[in-house]
Amino acid sequence: MSDVAAKLEHDVIVVRDPDDESVVGEVNVTSAAELDRILDRAVAALKAPPLAAHERSKILTNVAARVEAEAEAHATLIATEGIKTIREARREVARCVETLRLSADEAKRIGGAVVPFDQASGGVGRMGWWKLQPAGVVAALTPFNDPLNLVAHKLGPAFALGAPVVLKPHPQTPFSALKLVEHFLAAGAPEGSVQIVFGGAELGAQLASDGRPRVVSFTGGRAAGTAIAARLGLKRYLAELGGVGVVAVAADADLEAAADSIHSGAFWAAGQNCVHSQRIVVDSKVAPELRERLSALAGKMQLGPKRDASTDMGPVVDRAAARRVMHEIDQARADGARVLAGGWSEGTRVAPTWLDGLPANHKLLRHEIFGPVATLETVSGTPELLSSLAGAGDAIHAAIFTRCLETSLSVYAIANAAAVIVNDSTDFRIDAMPFGGGGQAGLGREGVAEAIEAMAEKKLYVVRRSGA
Repeated sequence: MSDVAAKLEHDVIVVRDPDDESVVGEVNVTSAAELDRILDRAVAALKAPPLAAHERSKILTNVAARVEAEAEAHATLIATEGIKTIREARREVARCVETLRLSADEAKRIGGAVVPFDQASGGVGRMGWWKLQPAGVVAALTPFNDPLNLVAHKLGPAFALGAPVVLKPHPQTPFSALKLVEHFLAAGAPEGSVQIVFGGAELGAQLASDGRPRVVSFTGGRAAGTAIAARLGLKRYLAELGGVGVVAVAADADLEAAADSIHSGAFWAAGQNCVHSQRIVVDSKVAPELRERLSALAGKMQLGPKRDASTDMGPVVDRAAARRVMHEIDQARADGARVLAGGWSEGTRVAPTWLDGLPANHKLLRHEIFGPVATLETVSGTPELLSSLAGAGDAIHAAIFTRCLETSLSVYAIANAAAVIVNDSTDFRIDAMPFGGGGQAGLGREGVAEAIEAMAEKKLYVVRRSGA
């Protein structure tokens, strides 16, 4: 947990604005006794007669309309308690509305299928079907970097399915999550169907490991995700754990488009993004021009107060994060890297930084920095470009800029990522697409429809016809 931005002081979380450390507000830490009562209510909600699909869809549509009607208030809240600029926050609110509307649509599509039992001789004379139903209560744990839309990606699918959900947002950003839960309750969500708890890692571990939730959906770092996995036992576990986003730039790439996309992918939300474009591998034929373009774009970025519409990039989450990122930059310098842009910090603001010339197998080529830092490396020709991608670690997305279909298909075949993005950066996402990590970058998929499926189980009905 953050050392400055959010502190647990006895039984209260004090939330501070990462910009200036001013107090945003306080929330009470959920006690073990209250968590017990909340989980009992969730179990009771699971056992209660379910809402019809059209009713769940109507409530989700209502919630989406409420968020949209208060869009600026939501954006201001994100840009106050979190790390996003007001322009970034407005985009997150719009995506949250989309996620909720997708969930409303999917609530009406949840069904099943007829099973052809006569495909086996022993099944002749029988008929039946299966349908999806909640696998159980859902425990949802969300991070600070997308405090509204990533919450919607937990609550929306769970509610669409009819699965009660208990949400624990990151202690740095509780208010965006709380406001969304309040919208659900105001829209008519049944008692116990959507609940929220507040606390740090200890409470998250208690929630995830309790026997009552049967599904745990976690978005966060690998260390925390691995620790949770070790405590779960026989539960469904959806984990989005991030990784180093690698972007390859071939000699035939449109460099202007590549530079613009990579710049956005590297410094959106100050690099605190699970699909952050961190490692850029460039063909030597175009490396000088791309290097110049990226350095220039970074140098033009305006740092300042998050709620100022002219600010291009906000802070990292707290001073500890700023110190950690600056340590990585200083270590890279000591290891021989050149700083092409940035390389300095002030308080919680770290300048958008490009590093070039890192040694092979350097830490920053393998480990997620979660800050506004990206690296450039040069290779000779497409075979080396492909080799670099094939040797990269597990990630959510990999990307390639090229005009050659065969090159892009080769990247798709070899990349250690759950998705390959062609002619855009690794941080491309729409909320309807399957989203998650491959290998150590995650388990399962989000993306509304995929999340619903992951939170559900098939229940079968079989009948033997009379006389069969």
